[in-house]
Amino acid sequence: MNTRCLVVCLAICAGPTFAQHIDIDPRKDVANLTGEQIYTQVCQGCHMPDAKGAVGAGRYPPLAGDVKLASGAYPAVMVMNGRGNMPAFGPMFTDAQIADVINYVRTHFGNAYTDSLEPDDVKVFRPPPPSNPPEKH
Repeated sequence: MNTRCLVVCLAICAGPTFAQHIDIDPRKDVANLTGEQIYTQVCQGCHMPDAKGAVGAGRYPPLAGDVKLASGAYPAVMVMNGRGNMPAFGPMFTDAQIADVINYVRTHFGNAYTDSLEPDDVKVFRPPPPSNPPEKH
């Protein structure tokens, strides 16, 4: 994982103690990030600023001109759940933010998909909260 991506992921997961050393307050800053800012501050660390991907310590696929983005469902599942070297970002971002970053990628970097993903489209890929087992009497 790219160092920048790792630092941002750690800041988001570890909370204020770690985040204060890199000047990020995940409770405040993450909630206000737009799709473009999420790409710039999180995604481009692995997928690169031009979204052409990278190979090194891992393989980070290109998003530029990616035909897999034709359906908004594919990137929604990937961003929510992660896969391979990509961590799951579902716990860190709202449905609206995930839709926003996917819409950003699908309309930039040589991608010209015109349909937009909505937060409700993303919500269906979010795992249900764990249920509490019934109490024994």
